[in-house]
Amino acid sequence: MTPATSDPARPRPASAAPLSDSVLDELAATIAAGTTVAGLGESTRFARETFIARDQLFRRLAREHGFRALVLQDHAVVAAALDRYVTTGEGTAGSALDNAFRPWQTVEMATALEWIREFNQDNPHDLIRIFAVKPAQPQPADYDAILDYVRQSAPGQLVELASHLEPIRTAHQTDEHVQRARGIHPGRPFAAHAHDALTIIEALSGPSRESILERMRLIVRYHENSVAGKGSHAGDADVWADTISAYQHRTRARVAYWDGIAHTAASPVVLGLEPERGPRPTTGSVLRQHHGSRYVSVAIGFHHGDLGVAVAPNPGADLIDTKLDQPDQPNRWLDLRSDDMRRLWDGPAKARVISGVYDPSRDSREYMAVASLTAAFDVLVHLHEITPTQWLP
Repeated sequence: MTPATSDPARPRPASAAPLSDSVLDELAATIAAGTTVAGLGESTRFARETFIARDQLFRRLAREHGFRALVLQDHAVVAAALDRYVTTGEGTAGSALDNAFRPWQTVEMATALEWIREFNQDNPHDLIRIFAVKPAQPQPADYDAILDYVRQSAPGQLVELASHLEPIRTAHQTDEHVQRARGIHPGRPFAAHAHDALTIIEALSGPSRESILERMRLIVRYHENSVAGKGSHAGDADVWADTISAYQHRTRARVAYWDGIAHTAASPVVLGLEPERGPRPTTGSVLRQHHGSRYVSVAIGFHHGDLGVAVAPNPGADLIDTKLDQPDQPNRWLDLRSDDMRRLWDGPAKARVISGVYDPSRDSREYMAVASLTAAFDVLVHLHEITPTQWLP
């Protein structure tokens, strides 16, 4: 392959994968058989080994099995930048990730994008494309444009406007619900700040007001529809799954969907941190309704290890991650779709889930529960120990 443009200032991860080439080849062939959409889910987004296992699987799905689309949990503007990089080589992988969902801003993700770019250079008439499950969201430039407009047209309102916009733009680096969990949230709901900022803009007049109002309304919608704004992920599953299905039906491409297992699971899940909410639909469960067995749900989990910001201890005895861990086979995978495997593994199950709000002191509650393991996941990949991903500079 012709080398893609990369950023020489950042380190590159080692190439060794946690699973052997032969195992990855066999696993990719198993996932690809009869599949239209493959949900490749991780139990955490902060582990190098789970990311590389998924990346290596995707490379084989693309190279050997004709997968030509990668869908990410991000929004349309970011996905467009990533797609431009992998299809045209515009900028670098690192610069394309500048405004991406924070867990994607890693050396490992940049390396994955560089591989896609190289593949596309070698296959200019059979490109891998990237798209997102979320609609367009505001960018830092939108906040700047609004502040500049008020600075020029109504400077007396600038201090008040900035007092609303400056705190809430931090949600684009660290989600509001994550700020609350970490104890760094300033207190007032970001949606309330956004509405107050909109009121200021609506009272103004002058050239370009309508375009500034549209930017401000986009910011309001973003904060209203965030996890913190809604109080949960409720409502996302249908929208995200419809986006994936619409793309697949329109293009007829085989699609790989990268996300956490609480989103890719093919059946509803109960989160250990909020059991009172009961089972909630997942993107994967809606995709299963749309595509039947042509949607394949893969869970990539681990036993213990360093996440960078915290260390995940050995999982509790009631978690599937403990049952999967075998001293003589630390890294393994299982296809749960045969009758024999269903008899062995079916039934209620809990799997560890480590998100941006993970706290080791409550590790026993950091899980997702499903009524049937084999309904939720078709394939399980288990890794014994993980190390942290590398953040981009």
